[in-house]
Amino acid sequence: MNLEPLVLSFRLAAIVSLLLLAIGLPVAYWLAFAKWRGKFLIEAVVALPLVLPPTVLGFYALVALGPRGLLGRMWESVFGHALAFTFGGLVIASIFYSFPFAVQPLVAAFESLDRRLLDASAVLGAGRARTFLRVIVPLAWPGIVTALVLSFAHTLGEFGVVLMVGGNLPGITRTVSIDIYDRVQALDYSAARAMSFVLLAISFAVLCVVYGVNRRVWRPWPVK
Repeated sequence: MNLEPLVLSFRLAAIVSLLLLAIGLPVAYWLAFAKWRGKFLIEAVVALPLVLPPTVLGFYALVALGPRGLLGRMWESVFGHALAFTFGGLVIASIFYSFPFAVQPLVAAFESLDRRLLDASAVLGAGRARTFLRVIVPLAWPGIVTALVLSFAHTLGEFGVVLMVGGNLPGITRTVSIDIYDRVQALDYSAARAMSFVLLAISFAVLCVVYGVNRRVWRPWPVK
């Protein structure tokens, strides 16, 4: 079994999930606590990849990251090459594709917090940053873990967006899902079966982690 596509997929999923957590935390915080009536428009934009076909999203990402797109031209002017059909292009496209899988669990976790605890923190003199780090993050920890795990798993199994933006370049953009497709096309069912079983096991483990955290089967620190 060729492990190169699996390693590449793990690398892509790890980078994307960490970047999504960094980007998703402030976005989810604003969506959860903002009073602006028009924020449903931002919520719709965030959730758009859930209903948009991957090929459509991949097409627009390919246009944006290509030599004629804004991001592609900016990247090429700085680094000398376009983003399309590169690992960096996969990272950017995957961030957009998996964005709702990171933001929505965080929003749900933030909205479920007892606002009286946040008010008490403010009364005691804690600023927003201190309240966020010392109160919100510990209480919303299950949602944070869920966002991290779901975005990792969703990125790991990408196919349509990856194929549109990255193509099928061995060692660069050939992820595990594309490798499975290639094996099936070549009638190599034994290799496709082995790699599919690996993804099945990973998906099952991801769901166990998510449900275990949400049901508080384990905690990041002992309860006193």
